[in-house]
Amino acid sequence: MKIVRFTKKGIYCIPGKFYIDPWYPVDYAVISHGHADHARWGMKHYLCHTHTKNILKHRISPDISVETLNYNESKTINGVKVSFHPAGHIIGSSQVRLEYKGKVVVFSGDYKIKEDNLTIPFEPITCHEFITESTFGLPIYKWQTEAAIQSQIHNWVAKNKANNRTSVFFGYSLGKSQRIMKLLEGLDEIYVHNAIHHINTAITASGVKIPETIRLDGNFKKADIQNKIIIMPPALLGSKMLKRVPNAATAICSGWMQIRGNRRWRGVDAGFVVSDHADWDGLLKAVKATNAEKVYVTHGSQAIFSRYLNEIGIESEEVITEYGNDQIESEEKQIVTQETTS
Repeated sequence: MKIVRFTKKGIYCIPGKFYIDPWYPVDYAVISHGHADHARWGMKHYLCHTHTKNILKHRISPDISVETLNYNESKTINGVKVSFHPAGHIIGSSQVRLEYKGKVVVFSGDYKIKEDNLTIPFEPITCHEFITESTFGLPIYKWQTEAAIQSQIHNWVAKNKANNRTSVFFGYSLGKSQRIMKLLEGLDEIYVHNAIHHINTAITASGVKIPETIRLDGNFKKADIQNKIIIMPPALLGSKMLKRVPNAATAICSGWMQIRGNRRWRGVDAGFVVSDHADWDGLLKAVKATNAEKVYVTHGSQAIFSRYLNEIGIESEEVITEYGNDQIESEEKQIVTQETTS
């Protein structure tokens, strides 16, 4: 009995007659989280986690039709029991559990196993079929503990202060920026670009507590931010706004920083391995914890990760989807352009 089908519009729940994170307009979309590659414009109706609602309204439109569920709360749609469970990726991110006539399918969305002191930790869910991402599905990717990452970042900021430099971190407005804020909490005042400020406002409006920040618009005075901490979207690398920051020391926070070549490619002063996705060990741990009879591997290193699962006795199949960083980066550039010119 098939519950889901992979179509040109996205992952379709056959008996439920709805889509999960579709990439083209549909009547009913169940959304795993607020990133642009998973939550897109044009759906007649959205269903998401409670903490994702305001993010969608900010990102897509305040007029969208959206319904919410809390974690472990369920809704039955055409006989399919739908529930959301923590994914640990970003605030509000969810795995989507589908149950129909005794069969359970879980769509992971994007997820992270390691706790970050900000998001609700990942919750393994037993199922018959598991649809997993594989963004960092290569053995080279192994993340350090949150304490180790925090120590590296704190030492870098302290060094910058000693050298009269302003610490500028780059991370996506939704997810990565809030993670960076948490890592920096208590060090000093944190200034954030307008785009990040508006996302923070949407998050706190849902009752989620995040570190306090100061809004940084285009009219800032250099004296106010000298030697302080700033977080900007990656789209502002090399921008006029960045050039106005006094004696800036720049850092990229990304899982891709595991590969040194990416540091040189970005042309920044430092690179910190801060990822909101599971590393190789995390992916394997998550998959094994489901006890799934069949695993579908989506975006990332899906061919390699799927092949490895089959080699260790876990039936797996590669699935091509339209999820990935390109859509997020495109939206970030649009948002930053609007925020900078408005």
